[in-house]
Amino acid sequence: MSATSEPRPSQTQYAELAELAGGFIHEIKNHLSTLGLNLQLLAEDFQEPQNQRERRALERIQRLQGECQRLVDVSNDFLRFARVTDLNLQPTDLGSVIEEMIDFFGPTARQANIEIKAYIPADLPPVRLDRDLFKQAILNLMLNAEQAMPGGGEMTFQAARNGNCVCLSLIDTGKGMGPEVLAKVFRPFFSTRPGGNGLGLPTVRKIVEAHGGTIDVQSAVGRGTKFTITLPL
Repeated sequence: MSATSEPRPSQTQYAELAELAGGFIHEIKNHLSTLGLNLQLLAEDFQEPQNQRERRALERIQRLQGECQRLVDVSNDFLRFARVTDLNLQPTDLGSVIEEMIDFFGPTARQANIEIKAYIPADLPPVRLDRDLFKQAILNLMLNAEQAMPGGGEMTFQAARNGNCVCLSLIDTGKGMGPEVLAKVFRPFFSTRPGGNGLGLPTVRKIVEAHGGTIDVQSAVGRGTKFTITLPL
């Protein structure tokens, strides 16, 4: 089973939404900064609790600090999602990007008992990429694959030329997704992971589409998942 990209709003609509959302999120972050500072001062006041009541107060302050930081993290992730607009496109060796990401993700993969394999043809033609932005998309896919394999497994990159395009796939041997989840996987704020904000895969799609490409996902419960990015040459 597979899911493909749905019709997307126009670039003008995206730009207007990004500008509105960016201003709104910045305003929220200003208030969060004030809230976080005052919570830090309160935590310092109760750093050495003298009785049960003060210990309970410190625990509640620390929980609030955690929630405040989570809101900051979600705000930053949303800004990254909303502001995928101006790209610095340069002819890029896709293989070198994948090698760099495998090297970067290596320690995390080893700790999670995940083996990473890559099958990238040496004669693959260069593609026009915003290198840093595209690396963010690959990292999000790798993190998604890691989360799908809590007991370890394999993560495999494959690439090939297909006419005037290059196809890049990332395959995992994780738990896979049923049709209900698969239909929603690119929706912002949809997540099946406790604590997840549901912006990782939507951000991947926005980055890929900003490069003029498409992303497709195939998955089945118990059989793993395959994401395929198609980029124009």
